Amino acid sequence: MDERSISQYYADQPPTVVSLAIKPHFEALTDEQKLYAHNISRAAFLGTRIVLRQVSPESEDIFDFIIILHKSCNGNWSKLQKEAGLGEEALQSFLNYATQFLGNLGNYKGFGDSKFIPRCPPETINALASAVPMAKEALRKSKFDAAAFYATTEQPAKMHLGFPDKGHLSTYYPDSPDITQDEIEQISTFMAEKKLLPENTRLKKTADGNFQLLIASGLSKPPPEGGDAGPETVFDLPGKLSGKKLELIFGDHIEEMAKIALHIKKAGLHAANDRQKQMMDHYGKSFGSGSLNAFKESQKLWVKDIGPMVETNIGFIETYRDPANVRGEWEGLVAMVNKERTKAFQKLVDSAPSMIPKLPWGSDFEKDKFSAPDFTSLEVLTFNGSGIPAGKKLRSTLHYPPPPLFFFISEFESLDLGINIPNYDDIRQTVGFKNVSLGNVLGAKAPNEPIPFIHPDDLDTYRTHRDQAFEVQVGIHELLGHGTGKLLQETSPGSYNFNHSSPPLSPLTNKPITTYYKPGQTWSSVFGGISASYEECRAECVAMALSCDFSILAIFGLGDGTTTTEDINSPAGDVLHAAYLSMARAGVAAVEYWDPATRKWGQAHMQARFSILKTFLDAGEGFCSLHHRSKDDLSDLTVRIDRYKILTVGRKAVEAYLQKLHVYKCTADFEEGRRLYEGMTGVDGWWEGSVRPEVLRRKVPRKVFVQANTVVEGEEGKVVLREYEASGEGMIRSWADRDV
Repeated sequence: MDERSISQYYADQPPTVVSLAIKPHFEALTDEQKLYAHNISRAAFLGTRIVLRQVSPESEDIFDFIIILHKSCNGNWSKLQKEAGLGEEALQSFLNYATQFLGNLGNYKGFGDSKFIPRCPPETINALASAVPMAKEALRKSKFDAAAFYATTEQPAKMHLGFPDKGHLSTYYPDSPDITQDEIEQISTFMAEKKLLPENTRLKKTADGNFQLLIASGLSKPPPEGGDAGPETVFDLPGKLSGKKLELIFGDHIEEMAKIALHIKKAGLHAANDRQKQMMDHYGKSFGSGSLNAFKESQKLWVKDIGPMVETNIGFIETYRDPANVRGEWEGLVAMVNKERTKAFQKLVDSAPSMIPKLPWGSDFEKDKFSAPDFTSLEVLTFNGSGIPAGKKLRSTLHYPPPPLFFFISEFESLDLGINIPNYDDIRQTVGFKNVSLGNVLGAKAPNEPIPFIHPDDLDTYRTHRDQAFEVQVGIHELLGHGTGKLLQETSPGSYNFNHSSPPLSPLTNKPITTYYKPGQTWSSVFGGISASYEECRAECVAMALSCDFSILAIFGLGDGTTTTEDINSPAGDVLHAAYLSMARAGVAAVEYWDPATRKWGQAHMQARFSILKTFLDAGEGFCSLHHRSKDDLSDLTVRIDRYKILTVGRKAVEAYLQKLHVYKCTADFEEGRRLYEGMTGVDGWWEGSVRPEVLRRKVPRKVFVQANTVVEGEEGKVVLREYEASGEGMIRSWADRDV
């Protein structure tokens, strides 16, 4: 790679560092609630090294290097700078890199999956190591040297996470450079047949061509009663892999998993009720034995634990970073409920039965019965993973593989917001799910944040109403986006969840449908690599379409929702305008996450938003337009939305696109779905050659969050909150204090 290519991978200078304010909400807890929160927080953070190993081979060593340097000078970096003989700029560049590294828990971006590298030269790393004997020894003992911090110029594809046989990096397939995408998919199919869930696993190809499935557990052997697949631990593989074997290896991340299970059991001693206690028991069994069946039991109980003061979810959840979209990254959430903000979300839940029929499909393509979920606004104490979201759609699936969690983007290139979980569809269908929004993440802003690509004439409206617009979008996206739709399927041979003898008419063709899911097939297994982004796009379009309904806006305090108040010049209209501006702006910013070298998208949500921007632009009639000085000068590039055409031209275009996305998903029509989505997310020469360089030039550093710690102090064992300043030094100290 040349210097221009390498420059796009430089660490942010400086990163945007913000504190996650939590003190008033934490202090409002009882002593027992604080102990419950503390132990789950510790369990979450004890998974740090798991996340690091899931990111890259060198991430764990880089983490240790940073922490050793901090401890050697007790956070007095100026002293270390002098001892290392470095200039202020060189040290600051290293601290900026270390801050971004800890904010992403690895040297690949948690949002975008591309590597980032220090702006200082390798000599700076070596000088710091030479000044601290322990750091020098750690670097010597590791598999890597200072070069591991930097670009892999001879193998540029390894600057991105992805399938190893495509030249990319993925430590979900450790020490397996020759494992192929086809082999991974073949084993995934075999695992599904054995009802062996994949989220807590890694897959390794051995030198003799056989395979090992590494299962995260606190025990090195399966439990006496056998694992989730029974007593067998070695299987003969069928089909294309005939003659090869798959061996189950327990004890991946064994030290961390054992400690996690211990703290989960401690948390159970302070549970508020029997349901929480049982939930902790199942978590403990899962993390100790490696059983995902036990984990699913914890999720059923979690869904039924309505309105707790301390909300939690922990485990191998997100599948985004696995190129096969099936293996989960470790993450842990501990949060307090914001009761006032939750009230508005509950009103949206209550309105869902009247809102769903307004979507552009008939009852044949919708669930037979809508199960109202819990929808809660949370204030985060702890979120450990490769990046902190602001909300979560916590959902789950009986069939393999699970659909990924949703992470909504606010200030789209800056943070992820909105969660709906658990991730198992059978639990979602039979038990339910929860939607949560993470309020203090949404509210965390750095002073004087720049807002590129918004026209000066729209800037006041955007600044004033973006937060409220976002809150509306999160609610609709999570509840009515991911929460709607019916997969038409043959549930077992000869049994269908629709009238097979007289199939539903497709609203796209007005003819009977001809495709549906076969036994054992799931949404993710049929739509494969595009499933995550495609589903995010569908949910985003639901939010864009229904936010035009003023009765929904009224739920959030904007007018009374009657037809006489559907005034685009009203405060509700301002919020609607800001919502469409946000989506259009995100579509422009999205091209940062499209890589011209590999010609692939590195981030599912941004791929979705780019396609929605193209939908806006294709709507015509001047609804959406890009403004810049000339064809060759995009230095003042902005995107504009004609607010007076949102309710007509804009909504019509979005609903037409949404209808196609939805029907193709419901009917398992992968070929038409792929043709549509790849067409809408294709990046042509002008976007690549002109827009993307300008987006990179003006990109806003993604926020990284400094989180508090909890510690138990004194003879009475009281839990105390420790907070840190919003700076690189504060970020590093917070991690050093966690002692993980």
